Amino acid sequence: MDSDNPSTLPAQRVDKHGRPHVDVNAVLALVLPLIANSSIQIALNLTDTWFVGRISTNALAGMAAIHWLVVVVIGVFGGVGMAVQTLAAQAQGGRRYLRAAQSSWTALWASLFTLPLFVLIAFTGVHFLDLFQLQPDINELAMQFWRPRMLGAALAIALWGVLGFFNGIGRPRVTLAINLITLAVNAVLAQLFIFKLHWGIAGAAWATNCATMLGLILAISIFLISSDNRKYRPALLWRLNRRRLFEQFKLGLPMGLMLAADLFGFALFQLMQVKFSAVDGAATQIAMMLTSLAYMPGVGIALAGTTLVGQAIGAGDKLWARKLGNYIITMAVIYMGTIGVVLGIAAPWLLPLFITSQDTMAANVIHTGSIILWLAAIYQVFDAMSLGSSFCLRGAGDATVPAILVTSCSWLVFVPLSHMLSFQVGQGWVNWLPQFGLGAIGGWSAAVIYICLIGTVMLMRWRSKAWEKLRVN
Repeated sequence: MDSDNPSTLPAQRVDKHGRPHVDVNAVLALVLPLIANSSIQIALNLTDTWFVGRISTNALAGMAAIHWLVVVVIGVFGGVGMAVQTLAAQAQGGRRYLRAAQSSWTALWASLFTLPLFVLIAFTGVHFLDLFQLQPDINELAMQFWRPRMLGAALAIALWGVLGFFNGIGRPRVTLAINLITLAVNAVLAQLFIFKLHWGIAGAAWATNCATMLGLILAISIFLISSDNRKYRPALLWRLNRRRLFEQFKLGLPMGLMLAADLFGFALFQLMQVKFSAVDGAATQIAMMLTSLAYMPGVGIALAGTTLVGQAIGAGDKLWARKLGNYIITMAVIYMGTIGVVLGIAAPWLLPLFITSQDTMAANVIHTGSIILWLAAIYQVFDAMSLGSSFCLRGAGDATVPAILVTSCSWLVFVPLSHMLSFQVGQGWVNWLPQFGLGAIGGWSAAVIYICLIGTVMLMRWRSKAWEKLRVN
């Protein structure tokens, strides 16, 4: 995957007739560690869900109410960290190695500047959650998770920034090792904080924060002392460059807003299910974690698209970047479509693992969750199209138009449609929309429509080739 070889472009193999082909082995060498990295995030999410599910259905519903909102808030301020992979990949392809390392330092400075904002958000979030009129006990449990997660949010942005560097230069195995250690520490600390120290749902958040801090320390250490430091010279580039910070913020802001717009729609969607009933909220939370078995490895495949497209553009060959992007999108579609069907079939055996059999609502949660997983199976191919296209566009530095497309579809289609299909008359947040009272089944039907729409428009953006006219410094 190293673009240092002057005779080849990233993941390119030339046959005996001089015709270029995609080097499948080179692609897999990048994709498989990135899938493994994303799978670790699945394990992290499932671990937290499993531990919180041992507390109660209401605790699981409280986590469901706040889960996506946490990611949304981090995403809004975390675009500078997301931009590192694009900048590092293009710099690697163009052999501008110091620029690759500098982008990571810029993200670390940016994460430090966000710390006061996250502290403020941690203690004012209760006023935002009150707008959604949840049951008082569920609202309180949600806030117990919210406060510590926000206090540790800047750590997540910093970690994105350093790991994005390793992914961008084609060294995802470093990211994999760090994430494996983070996962193990999180599991141990979750057991300790939640049950041994009796911190409850807040213990899950503090376990994540502590594990993230350890991962960040390891990542920075490897960044500074690895054998590649003669090439990238990271120790010389730690000083803040205000111009680079502005440029990286300009590139990363729409990336963060795109993530935030999409996930804010899902946050509101999940809050709707929690408000409809604890059963619908808990079933939705479990289904979200299980569908991550398709989604998160799909993200890993798509992240390879960011690196490959970015390196090819940095090397000056946009035609090859297009070919690699098409290859990655196809891989994502095949994988996610297959896993979606498998989850639907396995639902009766998987769902009982996440709720205690003694819970009086367990049977209803399992029944509702089984239907939801089949609805989720319907949209997996389109979700893969969306992921693959958007991450390849990210590698090209095309973030603004995709952010506008996602924001429009999420807030103008997904959110109002979820409200209409989920709530009964008089139950929702507004009274001027039709309300059909289908609960989680209705909400997930709206998700199917939304994801099919966004997958189509993102693929059209990639195929339009508008990204070929862009230039990232």
